[in-house]
Amino acid sequence: MEAAAAAPAVAVRRDRRRASGALEGEVLAALQRAGTPLTPREVQATLPGELTYSTVVTILSRLLVKDVLTRTPRGRAYAYAPLTDEAGLAARRMHKVLEGRPDREVVLTRFADGLAPEDAELLRQLLTGIPRPR
Repeated sequence: MEAAAAAPAVAVRRDRRRASGALEGEVLAALQRAGTPLTPREVQATLPGELTYSTVVTILSRLLVKDVLTRTPRGRAYAYAPLTDEAGLAARRMHKVLEGRPDREVVLTRFADGLAPEDAELLRQLLTGIPRPR
């Protein structure tokens, strides 16, 4: 009877689990804050919680496959760094979405139609090369 009263350790871990995308975001943010390439062990040390080394390596590998990170050998490990900043990553995602569509004109039109007026004006200025007023 006593064994049934104790809560399983797995239930506790479930409460602390984060979604895969959230973990990727945390790892990427840690690398961006560092400003220099980090090994998986260094990334693990900067993150809150109790992520295992293998979990950090898995997340770094996924981000590498997604072309978000670059890696270089450092001793017996690899050191990872983001390819660009947050704005650059957002732009890369937008490019990938657009590249995957055969109806680019429709996608771009709907995107532009959905912009707030100030964003539409900014886009117009960027496309025409007119400098923004400061």
